[in-house]
Amino acid sequence: MQSKLPHIGTTIFTVMSKMAQDYGAINLSQGFPDFDCPERLKELVTKRLYDNKNQYPPMAGIPLLRQEIANKIKKLYGFTADFESEITVTSGATEAIFNAVQATVTAGDEVIIFDPAYDCYEPAILMAGATPVRISLELPDYAINWQALDDAISEKTKLVIINSPHNPCGSVLTRSDLDLLAKAIRKKDILVLSDEVYEHMVFEGQIHQSVLSHPELSEKSYAVFSFGKTYHATGWKLAYCVARPQLTEEFRKIHQFVTFTSTSFVQYAMADFMAECPEHALELSAFYQAKRDKFCELLEPSRFKLLPSKGTYFQLADYSAISDKNDIEFANELTQERGVAAIPLTPFYANAPGTKILRFCFCKDDSTLKSAAKILCQL
Repeated sequence: MQSKLPHIGTTIFTVMSKMAQDYGAINLSQGFPDFDCPERLKELVTKRLYDNKNQYPPMAGIPLLRQEIANKIKKLYGFTADFESEITVTSGATEAIFNAVQATVTAGDEVIIFDPAYDCYEPAILMAGATPVRISLELPDYAINWQALDDAISEKTKLVIINSPHNPCGSVLTRSDLDLLAKAIRKKDILVLSDEVYEHMVFEGQIHQSVLSHPELSEKSYAVFSFGKTYHATGWKLAYCVARPQLTEEFRKIHQFVTFTSTSFVQYAMADFMAECPEHALELSAFYQAKRDKFCELLEPSRFKLLPSKGTYFQLADYSAISDKNDIEFANELTQERGVAAIPLTPFYANAPGTKILRFCFCKDDSTLKSAAKILCQL
């Protein structure tokens, strides 16, 4: 049988998490907390589980949850969404991204993505028969070169995928960035897919700039958000996509045949929690900035050079003062021989620049961060 994705292997997150488990290493690789979701949220899940909310919910998500989402994005981004025709609940952000790509592009089209690009983008593009056009973000801040974007746009370009706050880099797009993106695709038949799953993790008092808050981009974008990231419950695989009715109609055509719908009682509980505890999401930036600062403080005596992390719960670190090995080799050695797992950046590039940088996940208990930092400072 001929593979549809001959150059795609097992995702680096699965590889490194398994390696961490096999070698008993501290897992600072895959992006999930080692602390639990809020107690009140678990109480609400239990309540809804025993409240006979266990059958098929509506394909687009339960109305109560979609109404809470509409309230949230109105308050945060000034975007008025019709919960019936513009909001769709999905089984994770990866599904939402896949659906948006399949709904948007066909064979012969081109999709622009920015390297290092999260690894689910390219496979979705290839499975649609389209071609990924990759533009490297510019060091040291992992910024978009807007002239390079202008140069890359062709008559075949149908979609631009952006990610802010950015995984794996921790960079954040500004309002002027969104203005430049809008200018680049103005009067062109090009849509935007905006991966905003770390929306509530923006540091130094900055405000997350969603495409939904941009009058021009909001009309031609799919915006994807994650409950799992926001509520420390990545294993629940619950997310949502917001887009104008015509775009949502095409999105749902794909969604209904991928997962059809998502776990019923969890949706009800999430709606309850959003209404009851809105402060959770609003306090998340401060919570994770404190985690970032703690991790960086712990690594101060080390030989790692820490790069700026303006958002997400990831910290990049340059290890060039420690080893001459490439990032995959060094990540493997660090996991197998030293007992700390991290993510190399090479798998996120088409043509990796050869930098010696690893991504560490700091959404962990302080005790976990201290144990990992003790090892890292000995290198």
